[in-house]
Amino acid sequence: MLDRNELKEIAQMRDDAPSFVSLYLNVNPITNPKGEHVILFKNLIRNTIERLDKSVHKIVKEDIEKIESAIMGNKSKFKKGLAILSSTRKTFWKEYHLSMPVKSELVVDKDPYLKPLFDIIDNYQRYAVLLVDKESARIFMMHLGEIEEYGEVHTPDVPGRHKKGGWFALSQNHYERHIDYHVSLHLKDVIKKLDSFISGEEISGLVIGGSEEAVTRTKEMLPATVVDKIVGTFSMGMHANVNEILSKMEPVVSTSENEKKTVTVDRLITQALKNENAVLGLENVLNALQEGKVMRLVALRELSSSGYECSNCRFLVVQGLPKCPYCQGDLEKSHYLIDIVLQRAVEQGAPVEVVAEHRKLSESGGIGAFLRF
Repeated sequence: MLDRNELKEIAQMRDDAPSFVSLYLNVNPITNPKGEHVILFKNLIRNTIERLDKSVHKIVKEDIEKIESAIMGNKSKFKKGLAILSSTRKTFWKEYHLSMPVKSELVVDKDPYLKPLFDIIDNYQRYAVLLVDKESARIFMMHLGEIEEYGEVHTPDVPGRHKKGGWFALSQNHYERHIDYHVSLHLKDVIKKLDSFISGEEISGLVIGGSEEAVTRTKEMLPATVVDKIVGTFSMGMHANVNEILSKMEPVVSTSENEKKTVTVDRLITQALKNENAVLGLENVLNALQEGKVMRLVALRELSSSGYECSNCRFLVVQGLPKCPYCQGDLEKSHYLIDIVLQRAVEQGAPVEVVAEHRKLSESGGIGAFLRF
């Protein structure tokens, strides 16, 4: 499974020659019902080889052949997106079968092309899902476009309803209070298991499903630390299958993440304009990276730029210069400067946040950073 820590390790890999081949391919059977992704892949190879120097093609020829064999021989594994990173010279191979489509592209460079994978991790965080009623509860994990059930709580001795009406409704009637007492015990068990589950996982948020009464009562009993993680609720019966639950989850999570990113970008722009440990624009971000100041990087998803990288000290610059101003080394052209910037931020321990769209950020260069100092 895709993992941020693993990507951090991969981001540190580099060769002195373009020996890394990075393939991203849309293999979604809905949009490729007749295996059109094979034709797309072959077109990517042809177009890439036409642009490569013969010396570079010789270096990556075996990698391209290995990738082609993997695509032709592993069709049964395909989901919606496929990512393969390969470097025979570095004895390196990574294959990711993704539950979300990706933009098809083939990149040959001195390091792995990781921006699409960081985009995915940033946009598909881990969410806990609690589906609850008066005597049962189910706990799920939603991650990378998939959902998996992790456990359940069942309390079979909760009495049934005595009167018509909601099972959470309080009543002066002794029997109704008796029901409510047992429901409370059940929910305490549910919350205990949920709290244990959340504390053991890197959870970005919690979504609670069930009847309106069940959701309301559960939220009232949750500890403050768990309440703070709630990003939304939905109505759903206890016997729903995982696909039904996922369809309810996706719009809730999407709305929450978009709201959080808007707040983050607005704060970034405000701080940058006040010169309060934040900068906007590619050149300012490059300077901050060079000085090790970047605490958190924010960039538009479709942002792209070419630039130059020093072959000796790895200094990055947008404009071409005769020599590196730091070490007088040679500057080499890179068509994937933004990807290098994102990788460099990760290497320095700075989280990367990719934003689909934001007008003010676009007007400010499409990229910015919160600074450590």
